[in-house]
Amino acid sequence: MKTTPEHDQRMAKTIFATVYPYYVKKVESKGRTVQELLQVIEWLTSFDDQKLKELIAEKVTYATFFERATLNLNAPLITGIICGYRIEEIENPVTRHARYLDKLIDELAKGRKMEKILRG
Repeated sequence: MKTTPEHDQRMAKTIFATVYPYYVKKVESKGRTVQELLQVIEWLTSFDDQKLKELIAEKVTYATFFERATLNLNAPLITGIICGYRIEEIENPVTRHARYLDKLIDELAKGRKMEKILRG
């Protein structure tokens, strides 16, 4: 399934701070820790806990969030389907990067080993 321009625009305008609590809830409800979530986010984006707190306080959009990120060189190894979209086929960079994050968090919540989640 291809993303639409409207979908990509909606994704780019989403405020990261509004989604982050759902990430926390998802991983904690499955017995994982916030520290593991932070490790996954830092692996993908290079944002440490302090920088992440600043971005949340600033209420940055996904577009700004990923614009400021230094994406892990192994991020393209994140493949599969998330939210009905095949990640490797998503053309819009912001949408693809957001789906990378969704996929990693999904894998964390499903109990996948950290070594497997953090590709490479």
